Amino acid sequence: MSKVVLITGGSSGIGKSIGILLVEQGYTVYGTSRNPDKFNDFTAFKLIALDVRNTESIQKAFASIIAAEGRLDVLINNAGVGITGPIEETPDEEIHKAFQTNLYGPIAVMKAVLPQMRAQKSGHIINVTSIAGYMGLPYRGIYSASKGALELVTEAMRMEVKMFGIEIANVAPGDFATNIAAGRYHTPVFDDSPYKEVYENMLEEMNSHVDSGSDPKEMADAVLKIIQTKKPKIHYKVGAFMQKFSIVLKRILPDKMYEKMLMNHYKL
Repeated sequence: MSKVVLITGGSSGIGKSIGILLVEQGYTVYGTSRNPDKFNDFTAFKLIALDVRNTESIQKAFASIIAAEGRLDVLINNAGVGITGPIEETPDEEIHKAFQTNLYGPIAVMKAVLPQMRAQKSGHIINVTSIAGYMGLPYRGIYSASKGALELVTEAMRMEVKMFGIEIANVAPGDFATNIAAGRYHTPVFDDSPYKEVYENMLEEMNSHVDSGSDPKEMADAVLKIIQTKKPKIHYKVGAFMQKFSIVLKRILPDKMYEKMLMNHYKL
């Protein structure tokens, strides 16, 4: 019997790449979008409406999958939003929105699917976080915090649900060639801002990293391997060597030395 997979944020980028690969491997895939009507020509897999910031929307989408398939075997919490800016100048409303999408939303989706997985006595949940979630990056502090918090939530929930036959893992991508920069919230570069020059340069550098990032197919391959692993690890990292190595350096270097390394890298 084909395993049923739900991928939040499945209409483009990493989510779409994962869905396409899983369909090729024989999985039944449901991707989600806040506005699936925008993708009338989307044929890669089933695309349904789901807004991770809206509990009613989550419940409705999940109920439609259970009505059609009778089960859910894999949840891939991929929906996320980027946000940049000096924390001092980032509007509170945008900070809340980022946490709603990157942290509270994935938690709400997991809470929706866990009773079904518990009844099945099986299930895989994979939370897509970020290598940025392992460190506080300048001008990306809110994004780092929201993804880092999801890493810790996953660690805790993984222990809570293991006795029900449910496995949870994190997979943290580095920079990938997706459209995340287009949808990212950028705090405006204010002419009178004390951060103006540095932040402006940082924006250009961040966008160039995304444009020259790795192929999302690498993430799809990694997710497939996790799904096919009976006892997955807690943390997986996917990306360029130096991006992954930066996590190792954070573990072994003194805090101030690591901070200096980051500041030198970002020319601060």
